[in-house]
Amino acid sequence: MSTVTRSASASPCMALNGIIDATLFPLKSTKDVVNLFRRALTSAIEPDLTMLSIVVGYIELSLTTGEAAAQAAQAALASNGDVIMGNSVPFPVVTHELIAGLYKKFQTILSVVDKPKPHRQATREIIKKVSDVIWNSLIRSSYKDRAHLQNLYSYLSGNKLDCFGVALATTAGCQLLGYKDVRLAISEDHAWVVFGQKHVESIEVTWHGKGSEDKRGQDIGAGIESGSWLYLGGLAVVCERGMEVAAICVALNISLSANSDCVEVAELQQQLLWLLYELGHLKRYPMALGLLGELEEINRTHRSISCEQLFREAIESARSFYHNHHVYPHIFQGNYYNRLVKYREAFAAWANAADVIRLYTYQCRDDEEIYKELLDIANELIPYIMKTESSGHSARSILRDAEVFANLLRFYDGICQWEEDSLTPILHIGWAKPLVNNITKFDYDIRSQVVIKLPEDIEAEQAAALEAKKESSQEGNNNNNNVNNNTLSKKDEKTKSELPTTLADLTAACGEKILNPDFLLQGGGQPFAEQKQQALGAADSNNHKKEAITSTSTTTTSNGSGSNAASQSEASSEQEQREAKLEQSKQQQAVDDYDPFEIMLKRPVITLYSQKMKGLKDLLLAEKLNTHAISLQVTAQSVASRKVRGVADSRQAANVTATITAIASGESSTAAAAGGGGAAAGGGGATGSGDSIAATRPKRRRE
Repeated sequence: MSTVTRSASASPCMALNGIIDATLFPLKSTKDVVNLFRRALTSAIEPDLTMLSIVVGYIELSLTTGEAAAQAAQAALASNGDVIMGNSVPFPVVTHELIAGLYKKFQTILSVVDKPKPHRQATREIIKKVSDVIWNSLIRSSYKDRAHLQNLYSYLSGNKLDCFGVALATTAGCQLLGYKDVRLAISEDHAWVVFGQKHVESIEVTWHGKGSEDKRGQDIGAGIESGSWLYLGGLAVVCERGMEVAAICVALNISLSANSDCVEVAELQQQLLWLLYELGHLKRYPMALGLLGELEEINRTHRSISCEQLFREAIESARSFYHNHHVYPHIFQGNYYNRLVKYREAFAAWANAADVIRLYTYQCRDDEEIYKELLDIANELIPYIMKTESSGHSARSILRDAEVFANLLRFYDGICQWEEDSLTPILHIGWAKPLVNNITKFDYDIRSQVVIKLPEDIEAEQAAALEAKKESSQEGNNNNNNVNNNTLSKKDEKTKSELPTTLADLTAACGEKILNPDFLLQGGGQPFAEQKQQALGAADSNNHKKEAITSTSTTTTSNGSGSNAASQSEASSEQEQREAKLEQSKQQQAVDDYDPFEIMLKRPVITLYSQKMKGLKDLLLAEKLNTHAISLQVTAQSVASRKVRGVADSRQAANVTATITAIASGESSTAAAAGGGGAAAGGGGATGSGDSIAATRPKRRRE
């Protein structure tokens, strides 16, 4: 990446009084634009959001819209619609006159708002007035999901902005007026403004959703309290100036059409994000790190940092600074692994995404974008993977991996918990059919390896362990003088108690321990291999102790003189006995820790938290899947415990669960088989459209 050197006495990059340094222009290439941003970010004066947004907005629209750009998009579509294409439009020349003229126009629009007195901070009324001015000058139309409307060039040249663009314009307008405490706040699908000395006060300055309902002036507290993903539980990205410049770069839209992108705009965006990365402005911005990872996946430009590392950094940023409340970093990573055909890693990443979404309560209108992402994973990507992996069904298939099945359950458990307490259900029959079909792909011997726990089970185990610890501590205090003897006697009692006394006990224990071959063939010895090993270990230890004692006695007798020799032999004998006890203890510990089944199977353990998935526990682990009961449980509307003023209707949920249990236990095997066929057929229908899914370029969404 090119650099620019300048003397300390050089003129600043820009001034926030309308005077833009003419020596920086014209900009004729990507290199020139990157140099402009570098000087803005490293200058003693804070970067001017208005000027930078106008510059990149002009370049973006020049390369992606207009007649020449449309012809380039048609050519890209005719050649290969899934590949990012360069276009025939030359890089636009950005002149000082163009930028200064639009900059002056923005100042004129904002002239009706009073400038602050020295050291005066912004108020809710001032910010509302700035947003009113911008809002009232827009063309009256909804621009939801329209491209190239997130920059100030679009606003100043055509009076068009989407909701993010309005938030950015409001922040830039407050900066231009001189209110330095106003900052942009960004969630994963929305933007607003924070202000005040500690940036704890917030205000809506735009709208969200398909319509253009006015939210301006409202506090975002109500959205946070509702548990909506749109506000990330109050853990959105609150930007400093460098991060606001990063937001301008992230907002660059590289699309030429629905199926082709402009390589020149993508290159500009990639180089600007690397500049911001190197200056440390992306450290607290997970979405920007994920976007840079996608750009690097398409076109590797950095030698030492891979796209996979960037995806991991995005997740680490979300965990470190936002308590893992951001969903998209995990989706970025899961989709990346899916494109690399690393399906095990993809399932784990998608399950991690579901673990984040379970923290929120589903809001139908506000959560539309993340709903579409999760629906795409559940009903398109996963069924396609299942269909691909089921052909041939090799030993290396993910369908022979219990951990993959556990992550599949964790993914659906997160979505079911997201649905709980929501006024709008999520899991209708369109979700249930692919879910049932995916589960049926795993054989019983794989499903049975997963250890499914419930929160109440874990609480009971913890309580029992705590009680046992207390009892052990009390016994230790009461019998402090006989600790060694008690330990030995307890081990003997444990060994005796583990010996099966009846055929039923022996049969039950066979599922957990390995039988001793000598016991089976000759009828003698210990019934289980580990008991035999334990007995042999004890015998060897006793032999070692006897040999040590005999050797010591012989030495003492042969010397026959002097108390020094006797004391030395006694010390030697005691040392050898200690070593023998230590060896015996190590052998016993090895026997106790050895669990061949745990080593062979590596059984994954998961905890189900949602009411729907907890009700499926027994059905999921049954040898023959009752697909009808599973589908009924998933789509039961009342199982999603709706709350009225915080009180759940638990009786209704219990009635539905009891009905499903009765169906599961009462149906014949014939009916179950018929239900399984129907559900499988339905799932196959869901995967039919998945044939078109291929590992092509990453898919990026813009607000």
